[in-house]
Amino acid sequence: MPSKRGLTIGRLAGLSGVNLETIRYYERIGLMPAPGRTEGGHRLYEAPHQRRLAFIRRSRELGFGIDDIRGLLDLAEPGRASCDDVRDIAAAHLQTVQAKLADLARLEHILAQTVARCDSHASAPLCPVLEMLDAPLGGSSPITISVG
Repeated sequence: MPSKRGLTIGRLAGLSGVNLETIRYYERIGLMPAPGRTEGGHRLYEAPHQRRLAFIRRSRELGFGIDDIRGLLDLAEPGRASCDDVRDIAAAHLQTVQAKLADLARLEHILAQTVARCDSHASAPLCPVLEMLDAPLGGSSPITISVG
């Protein structure tokens, strides 16, 4: 039975900066263990819950997905730590982040060129940004941009 000094879900949410509905979601999908309950049925969280939630939050802030977080949590258990396995998860995530950064760099280049073409005195039908946004999907864009 949990101690009477445990944290309510509202208090845990406030201390951790994680929305209480998100905490409930993490419980439903098994990222957070179920807390003890008061006699009235209210959740009562202990220090290990708070540490685990902080781990999950930091992982989410770094962009790790739920499955990766589940794997990292499993590897963080006593006797389960394997730096090689953790490195593999982190390396795969790093590749994803690097691909996203490359995509963002291409996007930056396209937007910078489009914005540079803007003439602040042009009327809306001649605005390059609006022209780019109005281009047909999958078709040829009226804007030709060479990346490289």
